[in-house]
Amino acid sequence: MTIVRDTPGIDGLGEVVGALREWQDEGAPMQLHPGDLGWFWRWGPEATARAVRTWSRDGRILAVGLLDGPGLLRLTIAPDARRDEEPARRLVEDVTVPEHGVLPAGRASVEAPAGALVQDLLAEAGWGVDEPWTPLRRDLAAPVPDPGLRVEAVVPERAHAFAAVHRAAFDGSGFTAGHWGAMAAGPPYADARCLLAYDGRGDAVAAVTVWSAGPGRPGLLEPMGVHRDHRRRGHGRAVTLAAAAALRELGSSSALVCTPSSNTGAVATYGSAGFRPCPQVRDRCRNA
Repeated sequence: MTIVRDTPGIDGLGEVVGALREWQDEGAPMQLHPGDLGWFWRWGPEATARAVRTWSRDGRILAVGLLDGPGLLRLTIAPDARRDEEPARRLVEDVTVPEHGVLPAGRASVEAPAGALVQDLLAEAGWGVDEPWTPLRRDLAAPVPDPGLRVEAVVPERAHAFAAVHRAAFDGSGFTAGHWGAMAAGPPYADARCLLAYDGRGDAVAAVTVWSAGPGRPGLLEPMGVHRDHRRRGHGRAVTLAAAAALRELGSSSALVCTPSSNTGAVATYGSAGFRPCPQVRDRCRNA
């Protein structure tokens, strides 16, 4: 048996998204979610296809990677293959040897599920650990409290307003209505919603995108932000509650989010909306 690495192309992205949906399960470690591909889709299907790598055996996808920035590979592995030595050794070889074309020489990072054999093998190969991130989870078995703000699902006519809040929430963001349109046209968005929260004066103050992986599976918040001119007024908590309610409506079993542990404000905001922190996770990193 041989592990085959591939860049699937636009026509193969549907199969990749399907595999990622199937691998989401309650109790699974924080991992690459179909919503992560969905959010990347704002750059268009061609760019998304170029950023995706798959590792397969006998025609079955065993691992999916997303090149989500310079030198960063976000990787997840089929649950029944996480301790399988053959794909793990191939994965480590591919990310360690620059000539294999997955990661460049010099500083690089690999995000992989906790407990996967690839984590152990990267450590043996001299890869260290990066800054900690905190995953948080909210169970969606019970109804979610009312957020206390007017929250609307974004339609194409309001894409410019969503984009404006995103730019005002994230320094350096160049997100546009065109990016929203590209994202909304991608297959992962079939089970997603963008939400805008409005204050009492009718100003759009916070935005969030939620991604379902299908009924009975964990859903994802990616991203959530509050307009810089409207912070410290509880809007982050409100739009996070609205996000959890939307995922419950979509059939998700829980809502997941992950943020740098150093961002104590974000951790507190999610906690105030009923999200409970899970054990911290760290990327594996290789210094230049």
